[in-house]
Amino acid sequence: MKEKLTVVKLGGNCMDDQHLLQMFLQKFAELPGRKLLVHGGGKIATELGHRLNIPLQMIDGRRVTDSDTLGVVTMVYAGLLNKKLVALLHALHCNAFGFCGADGNFIRAVKRNSIPVDYGFVGDPSDVDCDLLNALLQSALVPVISPVTHDGNGQLLNTNADTVASVIASAMSEHYEVHLLFAFDKTGVLSDPANDASVIRTLTEAQLSRLKEDGKIHSGMIPKLKAGFSALNSGASVVTIQHVSSLNTNQPVTKLHL
Repeated sequence: MKEKLTVVKLGGNCMDDQHLLQMFLQKFAELPGRKLLVHGGGKIATELGHRLNIPLQMIDGRRVTDSDTLGVVTMVYAGLLNKKLVALLHALHCNAFGFCGADGNFIRAVKRNSIPVDYGFVGDPSDVDCDLLNALLQSALVPVISPVTHDGNGQLLNTNADTVASVIASAMSEHYEVHLLFAFDKTGVLSDPANDASVIRTLTEAQLSRLKEDGKIHSGMIPKLKAGFSALNSGASVVTIQHVSSLNTNQPVTKLHL
């Protein structure tokens, strides 16, 4: 029987709410067994870009990354936020170890084709070093991973954090029974975006298509669900989308099903 591994992706909005962030980190630190954390941090990167007069460009919920924006997201994701999370987890007696996809050649990526849409220096993961990650996990370290990857030729690439969590969950499913958990500031996938009580308990890809057509799911939720179903189709045992407060509880969550 495979050992269990919980891969948690923390949504960027929670970084801006200290109460939510501290609540999440406490619950994450208390999660039993092997675990790792993948984080984004879009709003903080956007605010810094604004202060530096670097305009924000988004297409279908994804950031367009020119060379200036790449510098900002690297500073914020792989620097400020990653080390902030590591420090806060150590304060909770969780032995966190922070790094990005370029460190230790952990995640290689391929720069996305500029046709039909040019996203700039955005990478799609091509390889995950499971041996490196497993060595850290077996050393009782808790990896905290930022979504900056590289192409193997010296170029850093911005990669969607939901995608990074998905490819890690998929790759590690060969070695572990993986639960991929997307934690953010909503109670799950909602049938009525204005009603936090309208949690869709189970969601299939067919249902997702209908909800997209009805306009109930859009923007940043689309890549999150795409990443979740990709992991489920590639070996992850469980994929859930839930509020940060619902870790280790019986609160309603959205569970993806094939």
